[in-house]
Amino acid sequence: MNVRDNILIRKRNTTMPVGRGLTFWAQWVSAIAVIILLLCALAVIKTGEVDTQYRILSVLMLLGSVPAYSMMQVYHKHHGYLVGLGRLLAGWLLLLSGLMVMAFITKTSELFSREVIITLALCGFGLQAALYVPLHNLAQRYQQKLQAARTSLIVGTGELALDLADKLARQKNEPLIGLVAADDLPLTDDNLYPILGSLAHLRDLIATHRIRRLYIALPLTEAEKIEELYIDLLDSSVDVIWIPDLQSLILLNHSVSEIEGLPAIHLNESPLTTYPTAALSKAVLDRSIALVAIILLSPVLLATALAVKLSSPGPVLFKQKRHGWNGKIIKVWKFRSMRMHEDHEVKQASRDDPRITRVGQFIRRTSIDELPQLFNALQGRMSLVGPRPHAVAHNDYYTGKIDAYMARHRIKPGITGLAQISGFRGETETIDKMEKRVELDLAYINNWSLWLDIKILIKTPFTLLSKNIY
Repeated sequence: MNVRDNILIRKRNTTMPVGRGLTFWAQWVSAIAVIILLLCALAVIKTGEVDTQYRILSVLMLLGSVPAYSMMQVYHKHHGYLVGLGRLLAGWLLLLSGLMVMAFITKTSELFSREVIITLALCGFGLQAALYVPLHNLAQRYQQKLQAARTSLIVGTGELALDLADKLARQKNEPLIGLVAADDLPLTDDNLYPILGSLAHLRDLIATHRIRRLYIALPLTEAEKIEELYIDLLDSSVDVIWIPDLQSLILLNHSVSEIEGLPAIHLNESPLTTYPTAALSKAVLDRSIALVAIILLSPVLLATALAVKLSSPGPVLFKQKRHGWNGKIIKVWKFRSMRMHEDHEVKQASRDDPRITRVGQFIRRTSIDELPQLFNALQGRMSLVGPRPHAVAHNDYYTGKIDAYMARHRIKPGITGLAQISGFRGETETIDKMEKRVELDLAYINNWSLWLDIKILIKTPFTLLSKNIY
């Protein structure tokens, strides 16, 4: 995964598009109306009237269905029928589970007829499923009608313009008519997308093809032309969207926001500061799992400590200064796997390294030597998942030789990481290997989420016996 691939900037805190919002609410209103009518009918059949508790339940279902169905993306336009029905079932079960927990906490479950609730649970999903197919079909047609009317054109024929055209074609959100050259050079037909003319023909092209959205994908060196083009199109009934040419930059957790009405492009941000709530969740996850792991692995920790102590003179733990979050120096703990020796320069361990003890060979091979870093995670200096911290001397060596090398420290270092489960563990004896590791570290930062951390943790045990570990 290349960190330069995502050229189109994500916008933070964007609102739901009108078309998508309408289709969601239309389907939701239909579904929840049927459910409430079913509940009222069942209550009347059972008791002869709709008692207060059933009216309250109707209101709670109305309010609770919005977050439950939104979380499960029940009415997302890109879902097929089977996936959509599966998500509908998940949303319905989530809603029912929430109502059951609420009834248990408030001790009101005995107020409701079990027959009514069971029938509601079963028939309710059946009715929603029966409604889903025709409503989803109508929503798809509505979306296609909106997209067909939103024809687009791209000003530019360079790499950025072609990349944008590929993305628009892949998303299939709007018909792309073609490209417009920003210069008067002779037009060629070598491109995958047709070049319809130059800027001199732009207004005629907009009118002829009924263009509703115009993308400006020109290099920053053409800033003056971009401004002139924007001013010239102010009186035309077309949406003008500027795609900044950031292709030459290595972007890190990039996004677009607004500061008191001023657009701000965030080129380089740490996900821990961008999403403080998620960062807190990551810290809680790290420390909770680290504490449980220390308790469960305590026999292994104690046995290893004893084996290291008996294998050769010296301390049980090896503590090395490494760079942590935002470049802060931390001490990373490991079980000592080498004999005590004087190092005038920090040297990575290599295959058949004479400094490694017999016990050290085993604990390095099985990655047991890394287990004391669970205490680093418990202290908050490291994370369970993140870029592996390198020795300070190694960082000094690679800085300047690899682009954005130190950017990997914009998040807490980890015991394991995306690079490690992707086969880039052990010695990095060439610049190329370190470049690939850094690329994966930056890809992790750009795509960080708690779910990604969990997936890496699950995959880590299957990489512990990698042939690159020694």
